[in-house]
Amino acid sequence: MITPLQTALTARGYTDLTPVQTAVTDPDLIGADLLVSAQTGSGKTVGFGLALGPTLLGDEHLFQMADAPLALVIAPTRELAMQVKRELGWLYGETGVVMASCVGGMDMRDEKRALARGAHIVVATPGRLRDHIMRGSIDLTAIRGVVLDEADEMLDLGFREDLEFILGECPDTRRTLMFSATVPAQIARLAKTYQKDAVRVATTTGEKQHADITYQAMMVANHDAENAIINILRFHEASNAIVFCNTRAMVNRVTTRLSNRGFPVVALSGELTQSERTNALQAMRDGRARVCVATDVAARGIDLPNLDLVVHAELPSNHETLLHRSGRTGRAGRKGTSALIVTAKVRGKATRILKSAQLDAEWTDAPSADAVRAQDEVRLLDDPMWTDAITDREADMVAKLTERFSPEQLAAAFLRIHGLRHTSPEELSDVANSEKSPKARAPFGPSVWFSVTGGRDQGVEVRRLLPILCNAGDITKDDIGAIRIQNDTSYVELKQTSADDFVTALGAGMQVEGGATVTRLQGIPDAASQPKPRFDSKPGGKPKRDYGDKPKRDFGDKPKRDYDDKPKRDYSDKPARGFADAPKPAGKPSAKKVWNDADAPRPKPRNDAAPIDWNDTSTPKPRKPKPGAKPAGKAGGKKPFSKPPSTLEKAVKDGSVSTPKKPRHKPAYDGGASGGPAGGSPKKAKYNSKKNQARRAAGGQGGAQPPKRGS
Repeated sequence: MITPLQTALTARGYTDLTPVQTAVTDPDLIGADLLVSAQTGSGKTVGFGLALGPTLLGDEHLFQMADAPLALVIAPTRELAMQVKRELGWLYGETGVVMASCVGGMDMRDEKRALARGAHIVVATPGRLRDHIMRGSIDLTAIRGVVLDEADEMLDLGFREDLEFILGECPDTRRTLMFSATVPAQIARLAKTYQKDAVRVATTTGEKQHADITYQAMMVANHDAENAIINILRFHEASNAIVFCNTRAMVNRVTTRLSNRGFPVVALSGELTQSERTNALQAMRDGRARVCVATDVAARGIDLPNLDLVVHAELPSNHETLLHRSGRTGRAGRKGTSALIVTAKVRGKATRILKSAQLDAEWTDAPSADAVRAQDEVRLLDDPMWTDAITDREADMVAKLTERFSPEQLAAAFLRIHGLRHTSPEELSDVANSEKSPKARAPFGPSVWFSVTGGRDQGVEVRRLLPILCNAGDITKDDIGAIRIQNDTSYVELKQTSADDFVTALGAGMQVEGGATVTRLQGIPDAASQPKPRFDSKPGGKPKRDYGDKPKRDFGDKPKRDYDDKPKRDYSDKPARGFADAPKPAGKPSAKKVWNDADAPRPKPRNDAAPIDWNDTSTPKPRKPKPGAKPAGKAGGKKPFSKPPSTLEKAVKDGSVSTPKKPRHKPAYDGGASGGPAGGSPKKAKYNSKKNQARRAAGGQGGAQPPKRGS
C-alpha cells in the first residue's frame, strides 16, 4: 500500500481493513479490471480509493501538476457523489490531489472553470458528465481509471446510455472498476462489453444478510401509522435516525408532523434544490438535526454518522430497496435497527418482501405510550450525570438549591424539566380490537313465513320494506330472516318466537304502511327455496331468461382442429396481374349533364317588384345623414380653398384615360434595395404606368425614358 494512503487510514482510526478493502488491494489484482459485489456499508468507497492508488500514482507518493483528469468516479446521485468526493479527499489528502465534481444542480460554469484549472480525480453523476463531454469542457485523453459506484442503481435509474457514451469516450487503455451490491444480468453484460478480462470479486461472508442490523416488523392500526413513527423515534431516542417515505408528498407531511412535535428534523427529496439538500445532510452531520425524512432516490448511498435507526414509514416496493434503505445503518461494525411499520392492509406485502430478502424480522406491536415512558425512565436512571463529580462552577448553585428546597421538590422540578425536553408519546389503538373481523351471525332457528302484497313491479325494495315491518310489527331486524321479493308479492321470514307478537302489533287489519296486507303462511313458499337473485331488476324491466335444467353443451373428446397440417396455398406459379391491358369495367353512364342555353334555369327573382331601370335619371331619394357626419355643402357650390384638379383627374374627365384602380394597400418600401434611393422616397413610376400615360396625353413629360432593348 502507498505510504500516504496508509498514513491517512491510520489518522482516521483504521486498524484493520474490511473484507472488500482487503480483496481489492490484493497485489495480484493491480492493474486488472474488477467487478466487485459487496454488501451495503462494507467500505466500498475506501476500497476503490485504495485500488486506484497504484494506477494513479505508480511508484510516486505525490501527484504532479494537475492538468487533464486521471480518474473518473461516477455515482448515481448528487449526494452520493459529494460523499465520495469527501471520502477520497481525506484518503488522498497527503498526496497533493486536486479534485473536482460535476453533479446536477450545481452551476455548470463553476464546474467548467474548475476543470480548466486542472484536476486529478473527477467525481460526477452520469448526466452532468455527459454534458461536459459534449460541450468539450473536459479532456478524457489522460484517463487511467474509471470507477462505477452503485452500478446497479445507475442502470435502474436509466443511465445506461450515458454510461455507454462515457465509457466509449475514455481511452481503451483505462482500468475499469465496477462496484455494485448485486450483479444482475445487465451489469454482467455491461462489464463484458466495457471491461477487459474483468476479475470477479465477491466479498459476501457466510453470515446472514445485514448481520449488524436488527429488523422489526411493527403492527399498527391503519389510522395509527404516523403516530407509530413518533413513538418509535421516542422509544429508541437514536442520535441520528432516518425515516423513509415513498413519495414527496408523504415526506412533506411527515416532516411537518415531526417538526410540530418538536423533533429536530430535515427533509431530503427530489423537489429540493442542491443547496437545500446539502444543507440538510450537513445539519445531520453537525448534530443540528437528529431525524431525516427522505425518499429512496434522495437517500441512495448516503452515509450519515452515528445513524442507529431506520424507520420505514411506507413499505418499499421490493426487497432490494429494503436492503438499501436498511443499509444506511449498521455500517463499519456499528449496530442498528430497521423498523417496518406494517398495517393490516400491507401485512402480506411485508411478509413477501422479508422472505425475498431472506431476513428474519421480529414481529411485534409498535411501542405504546406506556412503553415509551418506561424506556424514558430507564434512560433517566442510567444516565451517567448522576455519578459525575460536581464541578466548582456547579457547587455554589447546588448548595443554594439544597438549602432552599427539599429533595422531593428538587426531584419533581427535575422531572418536569426533563419532560419538557421530550415530546409526549402518542396513544395507539389496540391492533387486535381495531382490526376485528366481522361477527358471524348466529343460526336463525325455527321461523314463520309471511306474505306482503306488492313486489318488484310495485317498486318494493328490501331497504324500504325492512324498516316498515320493524315499525309496524314492533320488532327488530334481528327478528327478520330471509326476504324474497317477487314480481307482485314479497315473502318475509320471522322468528317463531316473534311471530305472535308481530301479528298482535299489526292488529286485525294486518296492514302496514302504504296499505300493504300481511298474511301468515302455513308453510314455506316456493320463492324461499329459490336462490336470492344477485341483482334486483328495475320495475317494469324485462325478466331474465330462465334456462332451467338445460344441460350444458358437452364437447366430449372432440379433437381440436389442427391448422398446422393444412397445406398452404402456393402463389409462386400464378402469373402476375397486369392492370395495364385489363379492360375497364362497364360502369354507370356519366351523371354529368350537358346544359343547353334554352334549358338553362333562370334565376328566381327575389320579389315580384318591377326590374330596376338603370337608365332612370329621376332624382334619388335623399338619405338620412349618419350621426356625427359633417353637414353637406350647398348644391353646385365650391368649397373654399379647394385644390385644383390634377393632370390625371383632367385626363380621366376628358376620357383619354380610364379610371385607375386604387391599390388595396401601399407597397412596402424596401429602402432602396430594388434600385431606389436608400432612406429617401420610393422609386419613380414606370414609363408605361397609367399616371405617365395620362401626363403624356395632356402634353407633358411622361416620366423617364423608355427602356432600351438589349441593355
